[in-house]
Amino acid sequence: MYDINKIREDFPILLRTVYGKPLIYLDNGATTQKPKCVVDSIVNEYYSVNSNVHRGVHFLSQQATNLHEASRETVRKFINARSTSEIIFTRGTTESINLVASSFTDAFMKEGDEVIISVMEHHSNIVSWQLQAEKKGIVLKVIPMNDKGELLLDEYEKLFTDKTRLVSVAHVSNVLGTINPVKRIIETAHAHGAYALIDGAQSIPHMKVDVQELDADFYVFSAHKIYGPTGIGVLYGKEELLEKLPPYQGGGEMIQNVSFEKTTFNELPFKFEAGTPDYIGTTAFACALDYVSAIGMDNIAAHEHELIVYATQRLKEIPGMRIFGEAENKGGVISFLVGDIHHFDMGTLLDRLGIAVRTGHHCAEPLMHRLGIEGTVRATFGLYTTREEIDALLSGIDRVRKMF
Repeated sequence: MYDINKIREDFPILLRTVYGKPLIYLDNGATTQKPKCVVDSIVNEYYSVNSNVHRGVHFLSQQATNLHEASRETVRKFINARSTSEIIFTRGTTESINLVASSFTDAFMKEGDEVIISVMEHHSNIVSWQLQAEKKGIVLKVIPMNDKGELLLDEYEKLFTDKTRLVSVAHVSNVLGTINPVKRIIETAHAHGAYALIDGAQSIPHMKVDVQELDADFYVFSAHKIYGPTGIGVLYGKEELLEKLPPYQGGGEMIQNVSFEKTTFNELPFKFEAGTPDYIGTTAFACALDYVSAIGMDNIAAHEHELIVYATQRLKEIPGMRIFGEAENKGGVISFLVGDIHHFDMGTLLDRLGIAVRTGHHCAEPLMHRLGIEGTVRATFGLYTTREEIDALLSGIDRVRKMF
């Protein structure tokens, strides 16, 4: 049984009011709220275990180290990686992509080599590669999409040449909600001798992910999108690939031996974790993963699918409604505009009704250009979202529409 009321009790913030109205939080694509167990984990570790990891022989340091490395094992199990050596802790999805862009380009690419991305990518999966294009002269190619928001896989196939080295695409679009067929995208990349990086920021909170089953070379995601703390994320990479990549940053922890003549680097995963890690955050991250695992990722996916179907059907009843992204396979994201009402005006007035949505280009300006708009209103669902909250959103939109 999916006990939504019991789940909501774990999130105290959902009880607060905004402008005298009950908070209706529909901005989960930007960040999710945190269950009590995650916040308690942070407080408890600071008050009882806090000590720098990997560097001390005393009790607290060893205990903190054990918790930190146990968290790495929790992440490994959650995405079914082969080894904890394949789990690199970063500050989040953006840093994970930048790490791959920098180190992969250094290791495997030269001027004229190509990276394929898609039209629906987040800026972090565009700008990271543009920076490398400026430094090393690599070439970016873009997979187009149809008007429903689905990537054109026949056109994708045509982009490959003997200079294509990597494909880097989002598992789920943060604007359209499109669930891209990443397994097929990866298979096509491999068939052409290229590697594949998957941005899982918008997929990992909503569905079961098995990196071995996908055969992803790299998979990246953030803790704060899956009910964990901010400032911590993961780069999964196949061990044999990570071994070939140079370090992204230098400093403590990522070294084995240092002299003024030569430095040798640490083994995986520490080669890519320069400096003191967010060991408090990793423990809280593991707590969040345990929390969603106890509910069941399949149960979460079913709950959110029911909500997206219901919300989409009801939104279409509103005069002047335009929904952007109607792919056959879609996650809990709805981007929309109503008539000529500016997205900022709609979002501001919904906020006055206690309804938190996101407005703007959602760090996807090239996608907005493809859609021929400046931005959208975006409602994104989570494991605690209710049908009643969607009804309140519908009522709020209609109220704003009538004002204009």
